[in-house]
Amino acid sequence: MGILVKKQRGTLIVTGIAKLSIIAFIVALAFASINTIWALYIDSFVHNESLVGLVSSLLAVISFLSYLILVPIIEKSEKPRLFLFSLLLFSISYLFFSINKNFIIFLLLASIITILDTIRITSFGIIVRDKSTRKNLPRNEGLKYTFLNIAWVIGPLMAGYIAEKSGIPIVFILASLLIFLAFVLFKISKIKNNNIKKKPDINLIKNFLEFFKDKNRVLAYFISGGLSFWWGSLIYLFMPLYIIRSNLDNLWVGYFLFAIALPLIFLEFKFSKLALKIGFKKMFMLGFFIAFSASLICFFLSNIYLIMLILVLASFGLAMIEPNSESFFFESLKTKEEELKYYSPYNTSIEVFHFIGRILSSLVIFLFAFKSIFLLFAILMLIMFFIVSKIKDISKA
Repeated sequence: MGILVKKQRGTLIVTGIAKLSIIAFIVALAFASINTIWALYIDSFVHNESLVGLVSSLLAVISFLSYLILVPIIEKSEKPRLFLFSLLLFSISYLFFSINKNFIIFLLLASIITILDTIRITSFGIIVRDKSTRKNLPRNEGLKYTFLNIAWVIGPLMAGYIAEKSGIPIVFILASLLIFLAFVLFKISKIKNNNIKKKPDINLIKNFLEFFKDKNRVLAYFISGGLSFWWGSLIYLFMPLYIIRSNLDNLWVGYFLFAIALPLIFLEFKFSKLALKIGFKKMFMLGFFIAFSASLICFFLSNIYLIMLILVLASFGLAMIEPNSESFFFESLKTKEEELKYYSPYNTSIEVFHFIGRILSSLVIFLFAFKSIFLLFAILMLIMFFIVSKIKDISKA
């Protein structure tokens, strides 16, 4: 109970991390809705699975560059102000998406929100870290991801229904309203952050290269990347297309993405606390092995319903990895200065592995049958399994 509310002068008040988790829930509800229809929206312009992957890869490159370029701005700015700025522009941009019919305008808008997402993710991540001590960081990350995953359960179901009954543009309007609500709530919550670097690092390439001089930071980068492979490429980009190509409608996309997040809700907070007792290594290895096994099984199946079921079961493994990935990264850092210096380079793992996953998937789909991507992701998850086996298994019990 103390993680959500605390007593102050005899009165129960909502904790800072609880406020942040609620706001994260509303924002995630919007993004979960958009991600449900995003691949279908791109496909409405290009009408080709490989081209959907290539367009998404281009956006991943833009995001990667923005993470590097925006480091000085993020370091010397107030994180709450940056977060508010990104939310407001997201809300406006989604309204434009709802009325757009032009592919060039789509690319322009998509590039803008890709850059905004860099600001949103980095600023919010640092705000959460600053509201946590090193001891309770895994717990707070687990709480945050629990709220996020509730949103990622509700969002797809809601978006799938709306897209099928009213059309994709209405999903963009809904997301715009949700993000504006989050903007208002964050504004009135008066959350402050004083972790501002007066002399920010301007040698961006040097920072990025220095990031990889530490083994644990490199491992954290790959762990985050493994999650990006799975969620950003297989689940939220290509599976919606695979479902539609299997003669199912938008509702089934919503049902699938709803179900696949359910195990995360019930297990991530528990697994984040379990990592404190048994260490990160066992959690990561088992999680990636489950993802590998699920992908391999899907490659040999032809029934779309069984494939969806197996991938939903794989979420039990992903629940072991996701809430502990950032905690492991922060454990590898020693000072606040390192957090500011390396958090943005760390977040480039999302886009680097999005790019790799989408390019490889597009190539595989172009050369072979669509379902060959399951074999590709089985190989990728097996590689991740061997990478995380290099972690020193240190128990914190």
